[in-house]
Amino acid sequence: MIIPSVDIRGGNAVQLVGGETLALDAGDPLPIAKRFGIVGEVAVIDLDAALGTGNNKAIIREIVRSVPCRVGGGIRDVHAATEWLDAGARKVLLGTAATPDVLSQLPKDRVIAALDARNGEVVTEGWTTGTGKSIDDCIQELRPYVGGFLVTFVENEGRMTGLPLKRVEQLKKLAGRASLTIAGGVQVPDDIASTDRLGVDAQVGMALYTGAFSLADGFCAPLKSDRPDGLWPTIVTDPSGRALGLVYSNHESVQQSLKLGRGVYYSRSRGGIWMKGETSGCVQELLGISVDCDRDCLRFTVRQHGDGFCHTGQETCFGSQTGLEALVQRIKTRLAADTKGSYTKRLARDPNLLRSKLLEESNELLDAIDPEEATHEAADVMYFALVAALMRDASLESIERELDRRALRVTRRAGDAKSASGAKL
Repeated sequence: MIIPSVDIRGGNAVQLVGGETLALDAGDPLPIAKRFGIVGEVAVIDLDAALGTGNNKAIIREIVRSVPCRVGGGIRDVHAATEWLDAGARKVLLGTAATPDVLSQLPKDRVIAALDARNGEVVTEGWTTGTGKSIDDCIQELRPYVGGFLVTFVENEGRMTGLPLKRVEQLKKLAGRASLTIAGGVQVPDDIASTDRLGVDAQVGMALYTGAFSLADGFCAPLKSDRPDGLWPTIVTDPSGRALGLVYSNHESVQQSLKLGRGVYYSRSRGGIWMKGETSGCVQELLGISVDCDRDCLRFTVRQHGDGFCHTGQETCFGSQTGLEALVQRIKTRLAADTKGSYTKRLARDPNLLRSKLLEESNELLDAIDPEEATHEAADVMYFALVAALMRDASLESIERELDRRALRVTRRAGDAKSASGAKL
């Protein structure tokens, strides 16, 4: 699939030819990264750090907080790599520091060895220093220590000359079970489709920035359909992954979705493009698009606004939501209404009662001695905790996102208890 690239120099997104000559300056990298991140991981490269002329840590940290990223450029030791992983980077790209000693101290599945090669020789220090090693030798040496490789053909970088597919196929065989991403030379969407058939991702920069092809063109290139109408079945989910309904997409609807940041689909009954909520007001804010392993089914992750997803007015085409999402909606409704006798509303009016109940139920959960009792008490804790969180304008989506972010941390805190004053005991 496509891996869009955001190369940053002097705080701006740029594109270089051959790693040396500035071809274009695209300005603020954050909105670019957010747009690219809708289709998956984005490669964010700190060119200043790679060249030792400064760094762009502040803006990259901001990007990492809101976009799924693989971060590279100037990461030359375990500490620097760990910092980015703790900050939320899905993966880190190591070039100069991609040695067995350094790599063995990092989580293998979240490390990519960046092998930049000029005419077959691996180069480092921002593509300025030759190593005398070939890509093949480096892959064989580093394969036991990394989850993937990024191979950049420096002589093709920024020139859109096409990809050497036979060479790519050879490198994929060498990489074995490790993933492989190719950069440098992507010219047309079919380059992405061709590499995808080999089990290889294509990192794309210049072609997207110059408009040689669109993000939708690159994303859709590997897709296929076994339907006579060529449509792609599309599962629509909320941010937690709960299914809202089934619709259909084609290239044009994906293009419109990415352009507008909304849920746009192909309506078989209307025989054309259909923006969800255009007439009802129940619009969808597009958060992400992903493709399944067979490349014939899409998933749209959306934030649904209005009364619900289904035309019947229900939250989903499969009936009402259940579980924590349903609980959240009930709490929100009761907090917003002035319902007589509502216990939720009473808690909102009496913060001391809410505090004492949350502490009480937490203690009862800790005192539970069997699964049934623990289930009952945990449900109580979740209810009171969600009331407290929603009263402070937090959301279930933000809580889940924070838990996902914490799961990416490599450095673990001691987690010692605190006294009532906040000091560690």
